[in-house]
Amino acid sequence: MNHETVLLLVSAIWVALELLVGVISRRSEGRSVLDRGSHTILWVLLVASIFAASAIHRLPIGRMPDLFWLGVALILVGIAIRATAIVTLRRFFTVRVTIQESHELIERGIYKIVRHPSYSGALVSFIGLGFAFGNWLSLAIILAGALTGFAYRIRVEEAALSSHFGEQYRQYAARTKRLIPGVY
Repeated sequence: MNHETVLLLVSAIWVALELLVGVISRRSEGRSVLDRGSHTILWVLLVASIFAASAIHRLPIGRMPDLFWLGVALILVGIAIRATAIVTLRRFFTVRVTIQESHELIERGIYKIVRHPSYSGALVSFIGLGFAFGNWLSLAIILAGALTGFAYRIRVEEAALSSHFGEQYRQYAARTKRLIPGVY
């Protein structure tokens, strides 16, 4: 199998899993949706940056060493991290920022390490996609879109959680980093 076929197959699985998560989690959305458009903004930025990165990845400018298989591995590791985060939250995971009836603040498992592990996993996958494209400029474009979208989404999410959980969330935030253990 050539690189393009492998990347297409891995990407198709990745997209299918995201669509499945979207369908399943919509059933769990509760009474208080506090999304402020972050779901739409995030997806628009991600799709636009991936499209742009894909369109330029074959240009001679910005070529990187062959890191294709590292990229594919990172995509898969990111998917696994994101899946672990979603499974840990179970019914509290939704694609739109939502506070549900009897919502609990989850601080166990991967959530002991970072506050937004599903976004951490997604970022690992996006870095992998940039490596698989084999172009530094493509990687930069993907990261710019993802980081911009996730930064807004995290602000919205943390405001909702802080408002709902108050001091409990502020203490949790003081103990954990947002995306990268021990760093940020």
